[in-house]
Order: sequence, then structure tokens, then C-alpha cells
Amino acid sequence: MTLQDYLTRNLQDLQLRGMAKATQDNYLRAVRKISEHYNKLPDQITEEEIREYFLYLKNVRKYGRSASTLAMCGLKFFYTYTLKRDWPTLTLVRAPHEHKLPVVLSQSEVKRVLSSIRIFRHRACLTTIYACGLRISEATHIQIGDIDSDHMILHVKHGKGGKDRYVPLPLSLLQMLRNFWKTHRNKVWLFPAPGRSGTHMHESTKPLPITSVQIVFKAAVRECGIVKKVSVHTLRHSYATHLLEKGVNLRLIQEYLGHKSPKTTAIYTHLTAKVKDAGFKAINELTDELDE
Repeated sequence: MTLQDYLTRNLQDLQLRGMAKATQDNYLRAVRKISEHYNKLPDQITEEEIREYFLYLKNVRKYGRSASTLAMCGLKFFYTYTLKRDWPTLTLVRAPHEHKLPVVLSQSEVKRVLSSIRIFRHRACLTTIYACGLRISEATHIQIGDIDSDHMILHVKHGKGGKDRYVPLPLSLLQMLRNFWKTHRNKVWLFPAPGRSGTHMHESTKPLPITSVQIVFKAAVRECGIVKKVSVHTLRHSYATHLLEKGVNLRLIQEYLGHKSPKTTAIYTHLTAKVKDAGFKAINELTDELDE
């Protein structure tokens, strides 16, 4: 068998397990990487080599939690389900714990970044991500029928974990999306992929590529002179933080974001300006009393 044969079999197992397309791609990449690392077919790699590989990722490549989790889960799935190897090492490996707070942009920074984007389809897509608190893949895969203008809601389909949810659709965003749709009139996709010449989007059968949205966002951030380490996902973090600052109930924000646990949403309470201001005020009052 070739490496591609093993990857094909692994893909079939992932599909049978109901894994999302992005998860399938990440898991397959993990198997391909370890095979290339040892220059061996994956079935020829020993348990000891698996152990050494995870130590290499941790101590040499300095993988963070996200990258470690993808490698760990991808290889665990392949060796446990596709090759049916019952190896203790696979139960031993754990991703490192991290307790990082997400970076957020202020409302003025969000406005500056979005206003600086000149290509309408990218500005409309990124504005939707912020205004509805979406993940990037959720935004690029919005279909025309997902927009309910009568009830002013957006139906987010197949979110993380395959779950659907409804989120409020701001009136100003609805008007922007209507104006954008008139530029392509695609019958399926709200954000269709452009043709090679940048035209004929009305005929496109694919959604806007995620990478193109990421590239445009990073360029806009640089152009605005923002030095924070941000990504498109930062718009989702900023959405949640800004709603909290405006007094929206945490339980509602959890529902809008599609979080399973309120603990996940509660992290944003540490990021709001109101919380910080209250802390600064108390600290200043304490230190002022020292001078009395």
C-alpha cells in the first residue's frame, strides 16, 4: 500500500465517524506529516517512534495547544481506528494546558479595519463575521436561504460540532448584504467564489475561499497600523466583548456564539472595558489612601 492508500482509508473512517471537512483535513495532515518526518509508511512507524515524535513536537517544534491537539487527535484516530493499534502511548499523550485570554479589538479599531477594505465581497464578509459573531467558515458558507429578513435573523448551519443556531441580523448589515448580492445575484451562495477574471460570480458553485478572507484581513490590519496579534477570529471575540460592554446578558451571548458551556463565554467578562475600569478605579482609590 502507498501513503495515499492509507490516507484514503483514514478519510473513509473519518467520514463514517461524521467528522467535519476541516477536521478531516487536519487529521489527514497529521498522518502525512509523521510519515514524511520518518520517511516511512505510517504502518511501519513503531510505538516508540510515536513517543519520540510527540516529544519532538513539544520540545523542538514548540507546538502550542492548538497545533498539539490537532496532531495528537489526528494520530490517535488513525492508529486507533484505521490501523487498530492498541498502544498505551496514544492514551498517555495530552495537549499542554494554556490559559490565554483572547486578544480583542476596540470598536473604533474594528471600524477602521473594516472601512479600509476596498474589495466589497471581503468587506461584506468580514463585516458579517463581526456583526453576527461568526466563525470564518460559518460566514463563507452562508446561503441565500439562511437569511430571514422577516424576523431579522441569520440561520447559521453546521457550526462547530455540526450544530445550527440563529443569530440576530442587524438592519444595516442586511442592507449591505442586499447591495452586495445585487453585484452577483448567485442563486445559492451569499459570498460566492469569484471566477478567474473576478467576474461571473452568479455562476459560481463554490463559496468564497477562507484563505482569501484571511489575507485581506491581515493586510487591512497592517494598513491601519494595528500591532496587536490578531486574526479573523478576533472579530468574533470582539463581538462578544462589545456586547457584554453594552449590557447584553451572558446567556444570550453564549447562545449567539453557539458555545456549549457558559464557562467558555464567561472568559469575555475579563476583557470588557467596564470590568477593567472598575478595577483601575479601585486600585487608584487604594493607592490614594496611602498618601493621606
